[in-house]
Amino acid sequence: MSEPESIVIAGAGLAGAKAAETLRTEGFGGRVTLLGSELLRPYERPPLSKGLLLGTAAPDEPFVHEAGWYAEHGVDLRLGAVVTGIDRAARVVRTASGEDVGYDRLLLATGAMPRRLDGSGTFAHTLRTWTDADHFAAVLKEKARLVIVGAGWIGMEVAAAARQRGAQVTVVTPDRLPLRAVLGDTVAEVFAELHRAHGVEFRFGAHTTEIRPDGVTLDDGTTLQADAVLVAIGAVPNAELAAEAGLATGDGVHVDALHTTSDPAIFAAGDLAAVDHPLLGARIRVEHWANALDSGPAAARAMLGRGTPWDKLPFFFTDQYDLGMEYAGWVPPGTQPRVVVRGDLAGREAIVFWLAGDRVAAGMNLNVWDVQDQIQDLIRAGLAGRKVDLDRLADESVPLPDLLP
Repeated sequence: MSEPESIVIAGAGLAGAKAAETLRTEGFGGRVTLLGSELLRPYERPPLSKGLLLGTAAPDEPFVHEAGWYAEHGVDLRLGAVVTGIDRAARVVRTASGEDVGYDRLLLATGAMPRRLDGSGTFAHTLRTWTDADHFAAVLKEKARLVIVGAGWIGMEVAAAARQRGAQVTVVTPDRLPLRAVLGDTVAEVFAELHRAHGVEFRFGAHTTEIRPDGVTLDDGTTLQADAVLVAIGAVPNAELAAEAGLATGDGVHVDALHTTSDPAIFAAGDLAAVDHPLLGARIRVEHWANALDSGPAAARAMLGRGTPWDKLPFFFTDQYDLGMEYAGWVPPGTQPRVVVRGDLAGREAIVFWLAGDRVAAGMNLNVWDVQDQIQDLIRAGLAGRKVDLDRLADESVPLPDLLP
């Protein structure tokens, strides 16, 4: 594949910004155009539900690069540029302003949008942008009443930040525990107890039927008074552009292990990309920070003909109150993995493993540090078919590297 002369990146989030950076560090000397729908230069999203809500983030902390970086590196950053269409035959993207931008290679990094509740109107808020975070930082004050619909990662991180700011927090979820779909009952109960200990009220097994300016009505007729309501029930990939252009899509934009779409001139990365993962043997889409950080550069190298098959394990982290956690691996949906705990789970200082048979499929360290590489070694060994002794896996006296003969 010959090196392109012009590369357009649609989406100026972390994946898009890191792709632009990688193009320059790889020595690409052609045109790089980075189109962002927001009016702020590229920033990272984890601070939105952490430091920005708590007021602990430095003013420039979330930004991917300093303000002058793009001009200094010859990256044409265009803010407020919403891409509305792709002409694959002409190799042109069109923006809402009517401008056509030509490309030899195109990277789609348009991310995802929050799911919304039917009928929630304008009274429900989501947390996806810096503007959203500013809004919640303003309402999270002493005695403010916050209702969070959804008990996933964003919902629980906002709950922690809100309680630390002195707000009253109620979490509504149809499930019986927070984060249960990802973690299972055993570990989800740890997070439930953590939040209860900090004063969060849960309404489990409940559905929201109405959101009004003054609160939320549940399906049992209960009304929860609120100064603000956050809907945090997951995200939907922004795949409309790709679908309208005739690219293969499903839950996201389908790409191969090199992040190439069904059009060899178009690539996708970040929250948007559903990757045919060679290690996991499945097509997966990952919405977490590490995926955006790594997949943007991977796609950039592939656009230059220097790509390698994607072999990163899904990875994410969270900080809630005094609990810090890192998780790596993938448990196929619908399976019932065995859980092995190494350490004091109730005391929130442990390593937890999820096993497919006698093989490690995923692992999480809670307030135990500098073990993530070893956990990932065990997962990769499991994917290669290597089994572990479950008693030794649970035994803290056995060093993790010794589990792999």
